[in-house]
Amino acid sequence: MKSDAVKTGMQQAPHRSLFNALGMTKEELERPLVGIVSSYNEIVPGHMNLDKIVEAVKMGVAMAGGTPIVFPAIAVCDGIAMGHIGMKYSLVTRDLIADSTEAMALAHQFDALVMVPNCDKNVPGLLMAAARINVPTVFVSGGPMLAGHVKGRKRSLSSMFEAVGAYAAGTMSAEDVEEFENKVCPTCGSCSGMYTANSMNCLTEVLGMGLKGNGTIPAVYSERLKLAKHAGMAVMEMYRKNIRPRDIMTKDAILNALTVDMALGCSTNSMLHLPAIAHEIGWDFDITFANEISAKTPNLCHLAPAGPTYMEDLNEAGGVYAVMNELSKLNLLNLDCMTVTGRTVGENIKNCVNLNPEVIRPVDHPYSPTGGLAVLTGNLAPDGSVVKRSAVAEEMLVHEGPARVFDCEEDAIAAIKGGKIVAGDVVVIRYEGPKGGPGMREMLNPTSAIAGMGLGSSVALITDGRFSGASRGASIGHVSPEAAVGGPIAFVEEGDTIKINIPENSITLDISDEEMAARKAKWQPRQPKVTTGYLARYAAMVTSGNRGAVLEIPGSGK
Repeated sequence: MKSDAVKTGMQQAPHRSLFNALGMTKEELERPLVGIVSSYNEIVPGHMNLDKIVEAVKMGVAMAGGTPIVFPAIAVCDGIAMGHIGMKYSLVTRDLIADSTEAMALAHQFDALVMVPNCDKNVPGLLMAAARINVPTVFVSGGPMLAGHVKGRKRSLSSMFEAVGAYAAGTMSAEDVEEFENKVCPTCGSCSGMYTANSMNCLTEVLGMGLKGNGTIPAVYSERLKLAKHAGMAVMEMYRKNIRPRDIMTKDAILNALTVDMALGCSTNSMLHLPAIAHEIGWDFDITFANEISAKTPNLCHLAPAGPTYMEDLNEAGGVYAVMNELSKLNLLNLDCMTVTGRTVGENIKNCVNLNPEVIRPVDHPYSPTGGLAVLTGNLAPDGSVVKRSAVAEEMLVHEGPARVFDCEEDAIAAIKGGKIVAGDVVVIRYEGPKGGPGMREMLNPTSAIAGMGLGSSVALITDGRFSGASRGASIGHVSPEAAVGGPIAFVEEGDTIKINIPENSITLDISDEEMAARKAKWQPRQPKVTTGYLARYAAMVTSGNRGAVLEIPGSGK
């Protein structure tokens, strides 16, 4: 056992004395030590139920012959952090979570791990850590929130942000906004649409690191507790068979995840997190090849904010495995990949049929023949940019308009809510990338304001920052290189024409090469917005969005 390094032999007598201080018995120490990584806290709605999940996991581990030991991981609520300095601290926690979990797991020599995440950054952060640590590991999330109900319709957090925009436009009363406020988030759990948390929890299933239902069983269902017990049992079986994360999270598994991502219409943030996970297994990929996968993968789901269905509906329709089963009819998945069940993807999904073709479209009747995400390139984004094409209105798939340029999110929001943005405009928000932000803030407030003001089908927004999974419309993020390092987005001037063609995967600043070169020659780097603390260290080490905003030692290339 790996844990023998801290519990077996005369040299480990001091270590055993500390286990005695924990109240551990000899019998417990004779079993494999299983770390339970708990993201429980009392500030994130998606995490407030994780104490119950953790207790269920512990039961499963103990039933299967292991000794469960809990240690914590942090998590930020992106919704609460939205629209202020707090959002600079969201993406950056992904690496804190990975680093701290690596430190705890290796310092204490756990034999196996069960990861219990739920929200936006701690799911990918723990997947990154699992790849680094590489002991048998199973994931079980806290599950999605149930949809809210307002005026006879299902609603979610994105509806709430858009309601604020509608109030600013004078089309919704304060009383109606308050009703939304009180009803859109009715239970614990990760917010109920196909936002980043639910995207990553679903893709954890696809990667093979979570059991069936990990991404879709609602947080408040008792079935979620059963799932947690089975996760605890499963990790002990993985331990006995020595199945490890790098046996599961292979290049083929990540390509499976990217394929299902296209079918589900996941958050654009998955195009930050999948490259970061790939980086941990030694594979750095160019995000533009996502278009090759998109070109052959039908979009089968329109979950909120793209459509009127929610995670509970996907669960009832058969969940992620049912989507995978549909895709397998077109031979789009590698069915031989190993999973935490000890069986292959093909064996897992074999009998998981689609129970609701209105929620999961059959492959011969998709929402579109191409996937839910697109990577756009051109002279404005030479290294790529990302859009959730499944959430873009048909009339905005091709758009041309004047640039309205802002050097921070706050200025853009003020202009939108002040009525200074009109139909046809292309809002440009720059110096909000991984380095320039720093921290690559999400732009849910401006996209929701645009939608709430009734401009969602006539105004585009591009940024070197990123978007919440709750954003919809022609919202193009991750523009790379970012403005802070002299990317072309830094050279856009007020009134320039920007051409967007999502079907052709292009985004172009309509100026000559000579003019672009002249603007680049006179551009001067800006002083960092933050010069102390974690954000300053992060800005010094972070790479561009097209590489997943992974951290590298400056000048090392690794």
